[in-house]
Amino acid sequence: MYSAVSKGAKKDLSVFTRDGERVIRTRLATGSVCPAVLAALCALLLLVAHPALAQTESVLTSFTGTPDGASPTSRLTLRNGNLYGTTKTGGAYGNGSVFELSPSGNGKWTETLLYSFCPAAPSCTDGQNPTYSYLTFDSAGNMYGTAYAGGSTGNGVVFELSPSGNTWTETVLYSFANSPDGANPINGLIMDTAGNLYGTTYAGGAAGGNGTVFEMSQSNGIWTEQPLFSINSNGSGLTMDSTGNIYGTTFSSAYELISNGKGGFNFATIFSFNPANAKTQGSNPMGTLAFDGSGNLWGTTLAGGTNGYGVLYKLVKGTTGWSQSVLGSFSAHTGENPYAGVVFDKTGNIFGTTSYGGFYGGGTIYELTKSGKTYSPRIVFPFNGEDGGEPLASLIVDSAGYLYGTTVIGGTTGNGTVFEVNPHPSLSTTTLTSTPNPSTFGQTVTFTATVTSTGGTPADGDIVVFEPIGQAPTVNGVATYSYSALNVGTTKVTAVFQGDLNFVKSRSNTISQVVNP
Repeated sequence: MYSAVSKGAKKDLSVFTRDGERVIRTRLATGSVCPAVLAALCALLLLVAHPALAQTESVLTSFTGTPDGASPTSRLTLRNGNLYGTTKTGGAYGNGSVFELSPSGNGKWTETLLYSFCPAAPSCTDGQNPTYSYLTFDSAGNMYGTAYAGGSTGNGVVFELSPSGNTWTETVLYSFANSPDGANPINGLIMDTAGNLYGTTYAGGAAGGNGTVFEMSQSNGIWTEQPLFSINSNGSGLTMDSTGNIYGTTFSSAYELISNGKGGFNFATIFSFNPANAKTQGSNPMGTLAFDGSGNLWGTTLAGGTNGYGVLYKLVKGTTGWSQSVLGSFSAHTGENPYAGVVFDKTGNIFGTTSYGGFYGGGTIYELTKSGKTYSPRIVFPFNGEDGGEPLASLIVDSAGYLYGTTVIGGTTGNGTVFEVNPHPSLSTTTLTSTPNPSTFGQTVTFTATVTSTGGTPADGDIVVFEPIGQAPTVNGVATYSYSALNVGTTKVTAVFQGDLNFVKSRSNTISQVVNP
C-alpha cells in the first residue's frame, strides 16, 4: 500500500512510502498532490492480471533494491554504447547507487553496480539519494552528478566518479551548506566547453531559501562552487545553447542566464505562467527544456491545459522577446502529468513520457504527431507495471532511433526498470498452415506459422503461440508445433506472433483442424 507523508516546507515535497522506501514526488504549487496519482498507483497494483503487450518495449534490467538499487528517477547517459544512471534508493546501503548497463549480445544487457552511497551511515559524507541526477562525462571518462542529501552538513553534494581499471572511486567535489550556496542539489549537471559544471538546488540559497542555480569551476584540481542566482526551484534540469547561455524553469516561469562574456551571467525571465491562464498556457512547468533545430525551446507542464493533465508548449524568440505556443494538451488516454521534457531524434521526431495515465494508468511513452499547427501525442507504449511504471525522467535516443529510459516503480520486483523502446517497429504478418488436415485421432499434426515483414525476418527465438494448444520459437521466421492430442471433431487453431523490439505482434488466419475417429 501507498501512504502520503507531507513535509512541511515551501512548495513542499510529497513523500510516498512503499515497502519502507521513500519516493519523492514534487507537489503542485497549490500544495495538492498531482491529480489521479493515488488512483494510478492503486491501478498499478492490479496490473499483474493483465497479459504482456507486444514487446516494442524491452526491459533491460529490473532493479532488486539490494544491492543494485531501487527507484531510478534519473535519465540515462549513453557513452561508448553503454548506459549509465543513478537510483535514488537501494544499493548496498539503501541510500542510492550508480549503475552501468552494457550490451552482452542477443538483445541482452549486463548490469554492473559502480557505486553505492553512504557506506558509513548515518553520516553519509559521500552523499545520499541522488534524485533525478543523471551523469555527465568529461573527455577523460570521469562522471559527475549530484546527491540530494548527505555531505558534511547533510544538504547534498556534487560528486565525481573516476575509473581505475574495473573500479570507480568517488570524490566529493562540494558539500552544500544551505546558505548562501543552496541545499539539496537535484537533476544532475551540465558542462560547458571549458569544463565548468552547472546545476540547481531545490532549496537553500539567499532570499528565503527557495533554491539556486550554481556553477562549479576548477583551478589546479580544486573545485569551487558559486551560487549564480536564487530561484523558486521546481527541480527541473538546465539546458545550454551553443553560445553558453543557460535555460531552465521555475514553478511559474522559464528563465535564461545570459553569458556576459566575462565569466558571469545576467538573469532574465523569458516567460511567465499565469495561474489565471492555466487552461491556455498550462501550469507548473516541470520538464527540462529542449532545443529544436530552429532554436526554439520545447517544454511540458505538469498540470493545466484543456484536461488539466499538462501541456506541450514551445517558446519562440522574436524581435521583442520570447512568446509561448501551446501545441497540445495531455489527456487520461494519452497520459497525464509529464514530469519529463521531450527529446528529438536525428530526423526531428519528438518523444516524451507521461508519469501517469494511459491504458493501464502507469504512464506512457508518446510520440508527437503534427496536425496543422497542433501536435497530438501518439502512444508508443503504455506501461503496465510488469514492464515498469511511472517514468519520471526524460528519454534519450541513440543514433539508430531507439529510445531508453527509466521507471521509478514496476518490473519484476517493483523497484523500477531501465527500458529500451523502438518507436517505429515494423508491421508483421503471420500465416498458419497444418498438415495433415484432416487427420485421424492420435495422429501427429504439424502446425506451421510463417512470420513475414517488410522490415526483414524476426529474430530466432521469438515466440509464436498456437492458440489453444501450445507455443514454439521462430527459426528464420518460421515456428512449428507438432501435436497429437487433438480431440475428435473440429478444433480452431490460430497462431499469434508475440512480437519483439523490432516487429509488431500479429495474429494469423484461423485454421479448422478436422480430426476423424
